[in-house]
Amino acid sequence: MESSAKAGKRHTGQTLLHARRTSRGVWAQLKKNRFLYLLLTPALLLTLIFKYGPMYGAIIAFKDFSPIRGIWNSEWVGFKHFEKFLTSPNFETIFMNTLKLSAYGLICGFPIPILLALMLNQIRRRGIKKNIQLFLYAPNFVSVIVIAGMLFIFLSPTGPINQVVSWITGSPMMFMTDPEYFRWVYILSDIWATAGWASIIYVAALANVDPELHNAASLDGASLLRRIWHIDLPTIKPIMAIVFILAAGGIMSIGFEKAYLLQTSMNLPASEIIATYVYKIGLQSGDYAYSAAVGLFNSLINVVLLIGVNMIVKKLNDNQGLY
Repeated sequence: MESSAKAGKRHTGQTLLHARRTSRGVWAQLKKNRFLYLLLTPALLLTLIFKYGPMYGAIIAFKDFSPIRGIWNSEWVGFKHFEKFLTSPNFETIFMNTLKLSAYGLICGFPIPILLALMLNQIRRRGIKKNIQLFLYAPNFVSVIVIAGMLFIFLSPTGPINQVVSWITGSPMMFMTDPEYFRWVYILSDIWATAGWASIIYVAALANVDPELHNAASLDGASLLRRIWHIDLPTIKPIMAIVFILAAGGIMSIGFEKAYLLQTSMNLPASEIIATYVYKIGLQSGDYAYSAAVGLFNSLINVVLLIGVNMIVKKLNDNQGLY
């Protein structure tokens, strides 16, 4: 018994000593890099004020909020608004529309910037490469409102695309009113607008690949596809993992503006997503507490997806993934 007590005291002493050394090491690091941390302070304050500060307003999701009584004086109702949303007849349609639009967009849109970067990396003439990059990056700077207007013009029954379709099939296709076409119109236009700009990070990473590796592989008889597979792709693999985790973590946070601008009364069964629903309930109908509960539910789904995807990527990378 005495030996066990002594062993316990010795272990406690070692733990305290280790904690003190760790604390001293942390303070030494802070003192050594104090000017770097000082430069970080403005960004940290902005994040705390504008990102974490407004989070206290999420409490209205658990209250029967009244602007007159304020947040703290409103009646506490617990999970009433969450239950209302989960049991509403529109829940399944809205949730699945959001999930499908985001998932299809991720599956179809994620490989495109990688392919563009790999193709751009094969262009050796700088002048041609810059012109192609300018052409690919330009759509990113077009306003979402302008893109929506262009889609309505080009895809209208009398638009140029439907003129070609009518010449081939004999009748126009209702791209903007048929729910079956809405998702593909949204996803393909989104890829057109963002894929070029999203490829920049991959192009920058591929620029660091040593040309001697490709020359050596070519001398060994490796084809272009084999060189891309064994040299280029392993180089951008960590960036691909980061981009995929971030994209999957925000899979339920699909943009509100474009979906709302492309909505019509006829494509509503496919275009009504959580973001547009929150806007209509919260700002148009004035039910702030219910809309806050729906938005908070959406954020919780994103957090779960982010953690899940991060764990999957870790396992795929042989437990050497991102933390």
